[in-house]
Amino acid sequence: MQLVKKGQSIELKKKDGSGLSSVAIGLGWGKRETTGGFFSKLFGGDGSVDLDAACIGYDGSKNPCEKISFQNLRSKDGSIIHTGDDLTGGGVNNQPNEVINVNLQSVPANIVSIVFVVNSYSGETFTGIPSAFCNVVDNTSNNEIARFNLSTDGRDHKGFIIAKVSRQGGTWSFSAIGESCSGRQQTVDDCEPHARRHA
Repeated sequence: MQLVKKGQSIELKKKDGSGLSSVAIGLGWGKRETTGGFFSKLFGGDGSVDLDAACIGYDGSKNPCEKISFQNLRSKDGSIIHTGDDLTGGGVNNQPNEVINVNLQSVPANIVSIVFVVNSYSGETFTGIPSAFCNVVDNTSNNEIARFNLSTDGRDHKGFIIAKVSRQGGTWSFSAIGESCSGRQQTVDDCEPHARRHA
C-alpha cells in the first residue's frame, strides 16, 4: 500500500503493469466520540454528524455527467455504485465510512475524470473531526493499493474535495486533492462548482 500526499498522483496498475479493472474508493472521517465531552458540547447532542461521500463524473470539457451520492447510489450505466449512507459517522478505525465502487473498464468513454467529495449534510463544520482519508482498494484482489490522509481538525469548512480518478487513453490514475470548500456545502450540488476546478 502506498501513502499518497496532497498533490501526488499514482497510476492505477497491477504489479505486472496492466491496468486495474475495478476499484473501491473509500472515504472516512475518523471514529466518532460517543461519550459526551467535547463532541457533545460542539454538536449539542450525542456528537453525531452526518457527513456524506459523493462523486461527480466529468467530461473533457469539465461538464458534470454523473453525480453519485446517497440520493443517487448508481450511475445510469451501473459502472459507479455508492454502497450507502453512513448517517452518524463512527465505525471501525481506519476503515471507510462510505465506499464508492468504480468499474474502470465500464465507465463511459465521455467521462474522463471522477472527483470525490465529502460534505456536511447536517450543516456542521469539520471542526473537531481530527482527520479524513481516502483509500483505493483493488476489487479483484481486495488489496489496498493507496491511501491519502487529510487533517481536517480546526477547520470551519463544511466540505472537502478529497481526490479524483482520471484517465488518459486507456490508463487511469488516482490523484490526492485535499482542498476545502467554503459556503453551504450540504449537498453534492453545493460541492460541484469547487469539484469542477479539479476535474
